Amino acid sequence: MFNTHFLFASLIWGSVGFGYFIYGKKQSSWVPMIGGLLMIAASYFVMSAFLMSLVCIGLMAAIHVLLKRGY
Repeated sequence: MFNTHFLFASLIWGSVGFGYFIYGKKQSSWVPMIGGLLMIAASYFVMSAFLMSLVCIGLMAAIHVLLKRGY
């Protein structure tokens, strides 16, 4: 369950999610704040490093698209 790939991916994506959360909080924008929380949750609940990476990259793309549309 806890192999090195999973732990490293969880560390990376949890840190990126935390950065999104802090950015959203400072900018008073709910899109990066919720996206960051979802990335942190994905790093806890998804048990495959590859699937976790796909989910988090998808969340980053969704945050980018939503911010470009003005949300």
